[in-house]
Amino acid sequence: MEISTLATYHCLAFVWYFFVAYSITHVKTEEPPSELFLYGGQWKYLTVLNLFLQAVFYGVSFLADVLRLIKKLRCAKCIISSRDLLFSVLAFPVSTFVSMSFWTLYTYNRELVYPKSLDGVIPLWLNHAMHTAVFPFALLEILALPHRYPAKKKGLFLLGFVAFLYISWVLWIYSVTGEWVYPLFALFSPSGLAAFFAGSLAIIVSCYNFGEFLNRMIWGQSKFS
Repeated sequence: MEISTLATYHCLAFVWYFFVAYSITHVKTEEPPSELFLYGGQWKYLTVLNLFLQAVFYGVSFLADVLRLIKKLRCAKCIISSRDLLFSVLAFPVSTFVSMSFWTLYTYNRELVYPKSLDGVIPLWLNHAMHTAVFPFALLEILALPHRYPAKKKGLFLLGFVAFLYISWVLWIYSVTGEWVYPLFALFSPSGLAAFFAGSLAIIVSCYNFGEFLNRMIWGQSKFS
């Protein structure tokens, strides 16, 4: 794909994610559903954090394209390295995990992850923008251009560290409010919850490996030295 075309695509993707993130953080309702609580705001939900992650990623990607277009290759090289690391370690795995886990749980019992009362607060298009469209966007990014993956240990360490931070944030919110970010967590005993988090970590690691596999199959081996 030509650089100018990539720049247009990345710019549009950035605008889209910025718009979706803005829309979800400015949803207003006179009587919030009882399932919602104020502590942590929208920042306690992985879905919302992922929207901002994607906006940052596509913003960085657009900047890299612009630098290449104006022949600032030295600066572009640094930004491209950051772009590829961000995509491989976070943008692709998190988007894939969010979409897959949400719709799996939604199909099983939506009240565990997205209570029906939210239908009157969050429009259908916004729900799909947050939980459905993120995965096709991630796949399209892999098809659009190659991304250099870091060494496996480094990539998985960074991914695991970010996962640990989010789990710690969820546990902190529970310790303060006595309420779980997602109703699903209330079903587990402490050991069951630990097993659930471990299983979720294994799934998101699989998402990382899946992205690396697709990138290698489409573009060939491409890693940081």
